[in-house]
Amino acid sequence: MACPVTAGSPRFYPFSNRLDLDIDPTYAELRSKEPVARVRMPYGGDAWLVTRHADAKKALSDPRLSIAAGAGRDVPRASRRLQEPDGLMGLPPAAHARLRRLASTAFTPKRVKDMRPRVASIADRLLDDVLETGPPADLVRQLALPVPVMIICDMMGIGYEEQNVFRAFSDALMSSTRYTAEEVERAEHDFVEYLGDLLAQRRAHRSDDLLGALIEARDDGDRLTEQELIMLTGGLLVGGHETTASQLASHIYLLLRERGRYEQLCARPELIPTAVEELLRVAPLWASVGPTRIATEDLELGGASVRAGDAVVFSLASANHDEDAFGHAGEIVLDREPNPHIAFGHGPHFCIGASLARLEIQAAIEALTRRIPELRLGVPEEELEWNGGMMVRSLVALPVTW
Repeated sequence: MACPVTAGSPRFYPFSNRLDLDIDPTYAELRSKEPVARVRMPYGGDAWLVTRHADAKKALSDPRLSIAAGAGRDVPRASRRLQEPDGLMGLPPAAHARLRRLASTAFTPKRVKDMRPRVASIADRLLDDVLETGPPADLVRQLALPVPVMIICDMMGIGYEEQNVFRAFSDALMSSTRYTAEEVERAEHDFVEYLGDLLAQRRAHRSDDLLGALIEARDDGDRLTEQELIMLTGGLLVGGHETTASQLASHIYLLLRERGRYEQLCARPELIPTAVEELLRVAPLWASVGPTRIATEDLELGGASVRAGDAVVFSLASANHDEDAFGHAGEIVLDREPNPHIAFGHGPHFCIGASLARLEIQAAIEALTRRIPELRLGVPEEELEWNGGMMVRSLVALPVTW
């Protein structure tokens, strides 16, 4: 249900409590009339909400809008959880850039390209099991989740059976209201203990994988503190699967919701890379806005006068549906080019694993369209269940048949 707003007062945010992939029409209204608008956040007070594509790209690259400046403080925000001052997102710019450079060596274009056969093999093996079991199938449990989980386990040299440990923490971390503060704190404590044990085991038995390289950077290169090592390891385990799994399931759902899209990719698999970019643009990942940024000095943004100390938040979903940036923005155009979406963010906090996420989604959809061209939704669309109380929009299950 949408929240009422009185003339001259900030709008209450979020505008509605949508769980599915539809975008609240208030965003289109704001893009047209008030692209940088005052909103009252669920926690911490009022903020500026940026809704247009050009404004979002410009502001996300502006060093005067700082996540670190709001870390650990009760600033206006969408989640009850404060941004951690010692977390990767909350680090000062120089420290954040140093850690990104170190972690990014695992996601170079060549490394990601070299992973394509392994990703394709995993997707095919999973579909072998789907076909052997027969319909109906749940493509969240049987494809969308295991593909990125298996890949990040491979990269880190961690057994697939350990996924329950980092997935439990990931669920708690991605919670907006589903878990209490005490439950999140307990999950974080258990996860840090797990990481400490894992690092101790790896120090005793060195390995030639991403985790081994991070330990070497800590112990031999002195380029990481112990806290940074734990933070990077945990961040890669969580970030390496949660969002990609949600996106992949949502993309398959959109292809099957109007099945002609799926049939188009079955007939023309060469369209899959551009189709994935369009699905990334159209399908909102986040249920709300991302981390709050604080203005460190006065600035002008989309016609609004932002003062030093003001909070600024961004709707990537709204920016990706901006009619000024995308012709026929409300339609899914599988061969759209160019496609300058910002589904992975923009600027210094651009998602470090974007290239791997693209590869995983492309490989899974390629395998699916090649192996099961008769695929269709297994239940009426209105019977699909979406996860509530979470920061990401994600399906509980995706029942399909063929």
